[in-house]
Amino acid sequence: KPMDELVKLVSEKTGISEDQARQAVETVVGYLKDELPKPIADQIDKALSGGSVDVEDLKKGLGGMLGGN
Repeated sequence: KPMDELVKLVSEKTGISEDQARQAVETVVGYLKDELPKPIADQIDKALSGGSVDVEDLKKGLGGMLGGN
């Protein structure tokens, strides 16, 4: 799973345990999902669970962030 790969990468790059890395990654992901528009936050969930990202939803979310429709 992409989430597990990200945790492993953080652990390797920082020298912290995988449990600590998982906590850090979950904290950052949670923060991003709270702060970003829902369409983008939903894409984060999809990407981290191994699903494919919906480009149209991503465009909608980015458009909202940038003042578009």
